[in-house]
Amino acid sequence: MLSERRRLVLKALVEEYIGSGQPVGSQCLVDRYRLGCSPATVRSELSALEETGYVYQPHVSSGRVPTDIGYRSFVDDLIVSDGIARLDVAVELRSKHLALASELDSLMRQTSALLSHLTHYVAVVLAPALDVSRVRKVDLVPMGPRRALLVLITEGGQVVNRHIALAEEATPDLLAEVERALNARLDGKRAVEVRPLAEAAHDNHLKEELFSEVMGHVVACLEQADRDRLYHVGVPELLRLPEFADAGLAVPLLCVLEDGLALLSAFQEVVRSGGLTVRIGHENTLSELGQMSLVATRYGSPSADGMVGVIGPTRMDYSRAIAAVHCVAEGLNEVLDGPGAYA
Repeated sequence: MLSERRRLVLKALVEEYIGSGQPVGSQCLVDRYRLGCSPATVRSELSALEETGYVYQPHVSSGRVPTDIGYRSFVDDLIVSDGIARLDVAVELRSKHLALASELDSLMRQTSALLSHLTHYVAVVLAPALDVSRVRKVDLVPMGPRRALLVLITEGGQVVNRHIALAEEATPDLLAEVERALNARLDGKRAVEVRPLAEAAHDNHLKEELFSEVMGHVVACLEQADRDRLYHVGVPELLRLPEFADAGLAVPLLCVLEDGLALLSAFQEVVRSGGLTVRIGHENTLSELGQMSLVATRYGSPSADGMVGVIGPTRMDYSRAIAAVHCVAEGLNEVLDGPGAYA
């Protein structure tokens, strides 16, 4: 537990470093912040913060910069003491832009663009499920002795086609039998419910290998439907930040953004608690985000929930990012709850 003075020194250091990107010395803190103590006292507090892992010195003669632990303390104090600030610009832009969206895809694109504009970080939006990834019907169309076209239709009306090569020859009658069994088992189920069925697929009346094989392709189709719910924008803005001059930081992030399922998994894990969540540096489960911070929250209803969030460097403007994510999520709730809401 930090003393009040030590907490204020840490808060000032984090704010200064977020703004400048340069290691912060004691004299800078005394000159720019009302800490009510001498440079010698500030130096002593900084040494104590370094010993306890809140800050570190990149070089012997340099000032200090926050560690992940230091950022975490700062963010926790920010949320508790300041609450979640409102962004007037967010409210203004929200009503102007989100109201223009005439369909769900347009709304998601507008939302991600707005959030990136407000924060200058990568904005990530997961569309509400709205039964997009819930199975309505599976068709298996023979295309040859060892080929078939799998057509998956979701409750949301999405159609996913997948040409599949079969390990062994299958007659049209056998494919029709597999199709009937698939529809009997999968009707109304979502991807998360189908995966365990695919792993344990077994039917004494069918060729087990064929049934299991097709089930695997069904899971892949549902994963594609999930990926199609994910929108992100803002990479050019993020790459302009000095941290990303080092390809060692930029490349892992770009790989995560390219891999829709990894990104989806990272954000779904973050918002599982339901509230606004901040993950800093190595708190992220994905190693590729080990030098990044992630701010996210849910929106929508329990039966059709989505997610909105941002990814940026650990040197993130947390106050603005948290406020922007919160305000944009509120805006989405208003649009989705309003007249003519998407269904």
